[in-house]
Amino acid sequence: MKKIPIIMDCDPGHDDAIALVLAFASEKLAVKAVTVTGGNQTLAKTLGNAKKVLSYIGKRPRLAAGADKPMFRELEVAEAVHGASGLDGPILPETDYKEEPVSAVDLMRRIILDSPEPITLVPTGPLTNLGILFTAYPEVKKNIARISLMGGGIESGNWSAAAEFNILVDPEAAEIVFTSGLPITMCPLDVSHKALMLPGDLEALRKHGGRVSVMVAELVEFFYQYHLAQGFAGAPLHDPCAVAWLIAPELFKTAEYHISIETQGKYTTGMTFADRRFWTDAKPNATVCLDIDRPGFIRLITEACRSYG
Repeated sequence: MKKIPIIMDCDPGHDDAIALVLAFASEKLAVKAVTVTGGNQTLAKTLGNAKKVLSYIGKRPRLAAGADKPMFRELEVAEAVHGASGLDGPILPETDYKEEPVSAVDLMRRIILDSPEPITLVPTGPLTNLGILFTAYPEVKKNIARISLMGGGIESGNWSAAAEFNILVDPEAAEIVFTSGLPITMCPLDVSHKALMLPGDLEALRKHGGRVSVMVAELVEFFYQYHLAQGFAGAPLHDPCAVAWLIAPELFKTAEYHISIETQGKYTTGMTFADRRFWTDAKPNATVCLDIDRPGFIRLITEACRSYG
């Protein structure tokens, strides 16, 4: 089976960590690098979290640190959701894993331009690294197959009434990505809020007893506490959706929309506006995931965890 070469760009983050577990477990994906940005927590913390998670699952891909703040704004973190460390819950051991001595943008550029086949980018945090990459090195776009991202919300937001966290943190970078002309698969809140790991799923994962299964269970348990207070029946696994679509697109129902990013709105900054009524002449620029086979998605996550032993 020919694997899809990908670069994971993330800000771990509980659901980013689970997205990494899923990506490295899949026989359909070849992870060429992991790049990190500030987002759910500061860059120092998200980079440290990436090192710990990757070391814990026995993977040491090329790893590079990227932007520590948005392109034109100050960083806003999600400590209320992910805790002071950005990955509260499991106690992961320290590691001697070293990142590359180049920036995330430079590493992505080298890998993309040197690759004999087009690379798929999988960003699960703010899109700052990609915004900088496309601005500084637009030539990379010729060897990018697709962007499969988690971000945005069609019906509503989660960090404001209109905006989802990843897009709101750096809407200017998101605008660069969505106007890049590249094929985009967008996994917004509309689908990730349905990608729930319910308490029974969590208990089954913990009962498996494998070290990665237990780690993921501990991640979900902490993550769930915030969402339980928000009225959710389970923990929404946002970021793994962007990976799952590449592995099993049949799990998703999608629509083709033109997505515009609001960068100036007084109340709507960071909004991902979908032209669902086709009022404009703008052609669709994103395949937008709107529904998911939740049991199938949870099986995919569970099997990935169990594959580590």
